[in-house]
Amino acid sequence: MRGQQQVYDCLKELGIAFDYYEHPAVHTIEESLHYYRGEGTTICKNLFLRNHKGNRHYLVVMDARHNMNIRDMELRLGQGKLTFASPERMMKYLGVRPGSVSLFNLVNDAGHGVTLFVDSQLKGATRVSFHPNDNTASLVIGFEDMMKFIQHIGNPYQFVDLYENVATENE
Repeated sequence: MRGQQQVYDCLKELGIAFDYYEHPAVHTIEESLHYYRGEGTTICKNLFLRNHKGNRHYLVVMDARHNMNIRDMELRLGQGKLTFASPERMMKYLGVRPGSVSLFNLVNDAGHGVTLFVDSQLKGATRVSFHPNDNTASLVIGFEDMMKFIQHIGNPYQFVDLYENVATENE
């Protein structure tokens, strides 16, 4: 199976079953939809961000069907000005290159330096899909198993309402 062994070891340790799907390398959600399998599964978009000073890092996990501009994300997360983290920061904190950002990257963040924000609407998902730290495969797990993984990893996390009643400067 493709993906980082740390992911598979962690899932095995936690007793988390998964469906495995191999596909060509994908770098965007649009590309991944061409290979979508797993009826009833919510494909997750994963964004790795940093604050303006570069001293705080965030992983945002959301339903891939939604788009969110960076200004709305700043308002929702309440962390000040945000930008996408560089490939170098991505490697340092998540152990992956662009295109492979995933919830499962947190197995590589031993220092718990990344804060996780999870879209509240994912609470309604039965099954969710993430790369196993390699963008040539996807794993599908149950939502309850996703929560088991998050709690086990130990990074700070919170659920956030990302889509409803987003304030704008024009209001």
